[in-house]
Amino acid sequence: MEEDIKRIVEECNLKHIAIIMDGNRRWAKERNLPSAVGHKKGVDALKATMRAFDDFGIKYLTVYAFSTENWNRKPEEVNFLMDLLGQTLKNELKEMDENNVVISFIGDTTKLSNKLQEILANAVETTKNNTGVNLQIAFNYGSRDEIVNAVNNIISEGINNVTEETISSHLYTKNIPDPDLLIRTGGEMRVSNYLLWQIAYSEFIVIPEFWPEFDKDKLSKCILEYKNRNRRFGK
Repeated sequence: MEEDIKRIVEECNLKHIAIIMDGNRRWAKERNLPSAVGHKKGVDALKATMRAFDDFGIKYLTVYAFSTENWNRKPEEVNFLMDLLGQTLKNELKEMDENNVVISFIGDTTKLSNKLQEILANAVETTKNNTGVNLQIAFNYGSRDEIVNAVNNIISEGINNVTEETISSHLYTKNIPDPDLLIRTGGEMRVSNYLLWQIAYSEFIVIPEFWPEFDKDKLSKCILEYKNRNRRFGK
């Protein structure tokens, strides 16, 4: 099965999958567990997904970890998510580096604590020369915020003739190909201010399972469904 999926990935030129990792809290609630347990299980699902990407030969994975709207959650949950990112990077960085993962972040990380910014910067610096799976973590990310930031930067540079390429080159994702496929777990039918510019021609797959339940098998099924899509790009 794995070789079949690798062949499909190559034949379809599937380079980049973006994921909305939804349902950690609902997964925990269904099991009468604290939401923190769901978020920790979500980290396990991400690790398994990264290994599957490597096995299948998919180069880019972008995940929605914390949105600009998530600041409106209860302060204790926000603080937990900040600590979870920092601790996860500290605990997993050595293994990810050994597995040749390239780590980067998209979003306004200047709003994070200095300590967390240092942890993020260290992860980027440590893995920048790796050649394996490129993991882009969207943290304090909102697509409208990203586009506004891009427009302001274009204005500040005095650029008058603005093209699609101009905007694309000023987004957080300027060094990342647009997603071929967007997967959302948890069953919700919305994009939640995620990569609005970049997913203009991405295929969408929404699955009912919550993010902590996502694994290599579910990724395989998404890729098989993607294979059967007819991507016409408006033609």
